[in-house]
Amino acid sequence: MNPLPITIQKWEGTTMNESELLAQGYRKYTGENVDVYFNLSVCTHSGNCVRGNHAIFDMKRKPWILPDADSAEEVARVIHTCPSGALKYRLKGQEEILPTFPLGNVKK
Repeated sequence: MNPLPITIQKWEGTTMNESELLAQGYRKYTGENVDVYFNLSVCTHSGNCVRGNHAIFDMKRKPWILPDADSAEEVARVIHTCPSGALKYRLKGQEEILPTFPLGNVKK
C-alpha cells in the first residue's frame, strides 16, 4: 500500500472540479483568458515552467505566476511540459481543467 495519497484529476472517466482541486492544495492564479493552478506539494522542481516562459513563471516575483503575461495558448503550451502535474490551467468559458493526467504522489 502506498503511504502517500494519490490525487487524480481525470482518470477512467472521473473529473476533479475546481473546488476539489483547491482542496487538494492547488493555488489559483486568475487571468483574463486563463486561470493557472499550482501545487507546491506535487512539484518536482524540473524548472520547465520557468525555462519555458520566464514572463509567465518567475520565481523571484510575487505572484510568481502571471497568466496574462502571454497568450492563453502559450500558458497552456508551457503547462503541458510540466512532468509532475503540479501545474494545471482552465481556459475561461470552459469547465475542463487541463492537463488531465494523474498527478502522482503528493509529497508530505
